[in-house]
Amino acid sequence: MSSYEALAGAYDGLMQDGLYRKRADYLQRQFQRSAIPVRSVLDLACGTGTIACMLAEKGYTVTATDGSEEMLTEAARKAADLKADQPPFFLHQSMPRLRLAEPVDAVVSTLDSLNYLTRPGDVQETFRRVAKYLKSGGLFIFDVNSPYKLRRMDGQMYTDETEDSFCVWRTTFSEKTRVCTYWVDLFQRVRGDSWRRSYEEHRERAWEEAELREWLAAAGFSRVKVTGDLKMSPPKPDEDRWIFHCVRDR
Repeated sequence: MSSYEALAGAYDGLMQDGLYRKRADYLQRQFQRSAIPVRSVLDLACGTGTIACMLAEKGYTVTATDGSEEMLTEAARKAADLKADQPPFFLHQSMPRLRLAEPVDAVVSTLDSLNYLTRPGDVQETFRRVAKYLKSGGLFIFDVNSPYKLRRMDGQMYTDETEDSFCVWRTTFSEKTRVCTYWVDLFQRVRGDSWRRSYEEHRERAWEEAELREWLAAAGFSRVKVTGDLKMSPPKPDEDRWIFHCVRDR
């Protein structure tokens, strides 16, 4: 089963809405510091569309892409109830195959989506495509799980639980491939005391800061700043998540 085919329907219930809101507020503060006015935003690998919808509620014109049809279905349901003048426009596209009708003022990608690209060529092509569809002077903000975090997850087991779902994550990390593999068992309540079990496999690659900087520069991003999660200060050695703040060359 492909990543998020079963998990899509339970994903939002397993996440904390408050953390999404803090992330959307953080992104808005970065937009306000942009060298060019930010009105249009691309949410790259948007998942179930929570960030895209929050940005739309803040008044931005949002285009959101994802490679999972199941996640986009959940995103569309969420957007249907959105109290915003203009809901996000969703597109089914993988990151390295990004295509937009016109450039945007800013691009964001949150919650370690770039780690799901496990081949260097796919990351490089994604950066090139982002630069192509980002206006000169525009912001590209994305986060990744740090190598420290993914290595620390080796041999661990995590559980998430709601009233109608129970999820077990088992993880291993390969030093040879720098890939952390998540085996996910998901139990969802069907009716009464009946439950359905699903299984998925997720893989995230640990990318080093130096290689990401090199590929960003090659794509046309000369000003790159790396911070800790939801901070403006440099990441600490034991930081779980890095945020990259990039400006496309004029």
